[in-house]
Amino acid sequence: MALFALLVAILVERLRLLPDAWQFDALLAKYHKTLINDEREPTLGSMIVAIILPSVVVYILSWLVSGLLWGAVSVALWVAIAVLCFSHNTQRQAFKRYIQAACRGDSQACFHYAKALDPSQSLESVDEKDLGEVVGQSVAWINYRYYGAIALYLIVLGPVGAVLYCSVRFYSEQSHLREKPLPLVDNLLFVLDWLPSRIFSFGYVLSGHFRQAIAVWLQNATKPNRSARNIISHVAVAAETLPEASSAPICLQSTIALLQLSKRNFILLITVLSLMTILGVVN
Repeated sequence: MALFALLVAILVERLRLLPDAWQFDALLAKYHKTLINDEREPTLGSMIVAIILPSVVVYILSWLVSGLLWGAVSVALWVAIAVLCFSHNTQRQAFKRYIQAACRGDSQACFHYAKALDPSQSLESVDEKDLGEVVGQSVAWINYRYYGAIALYLIVLGPVGAVLYCSVRFYSEQSHLREKPLPLVDNLLFVLDWLPSRIFSFGYVLSGHFRQAIAVWLQNATKPNRSARNIISHVAVAAETLPEASSAPICLQSTIALLQLSKRNFILLITVLSLMTILGVVN
């Protein structure tokens, strides 16, 4: 079911068939407003409930529909959850506008949309030449955050794991956007990212220049406190040769190279999942 759900979710996301109002973050924002009062500091207990409740609801639904119509309802639930979790129109639009700005030579707009693509990334000391590499690292990171990690949790823990990861990711992003640290969220996300980031970044080693990337992967992956973003971005840069000259605009050259690497890595993940499904390792 994991392979089928992933393939359908990727198709729906590529064709942008899911309206903005049905994006996972949009739905969770409405859920958050009904559960937590933003005027007051949320307590540890309220955050635990807010994070866990969506996964509990999905678990109960999975249990209720198990076996209905020879498993067809369970498959539909897997697909629906995968489609919701893979949706990220905000990042897609920001990246599209970044490319359009680069193609028309508007460097100021490039910096603006690069910041919108990844608000956590500081661009204050970045020049136009290095912007492409910085955005390329952001693309690799977003590819992990919105594709790789969700796919891995869906494969291992099913819809419950995917929803749990997306819920924690949502609250972490809200915490950084509003500059209001939320209890538990960042520490929990660090734990949830610890193993998947190392697995997914190893895909970059296999998808790119192995000899260069494996040394960087070993250097980063063996350090328990290394953040997931550092692992993903450093290994991605090491695994791909960044072009020194190209017909593309200067702030797109490195971005395109790292985007292509991210696509190869995700194709590798789907291929491995297909083999595991054929061998009966996963359902």
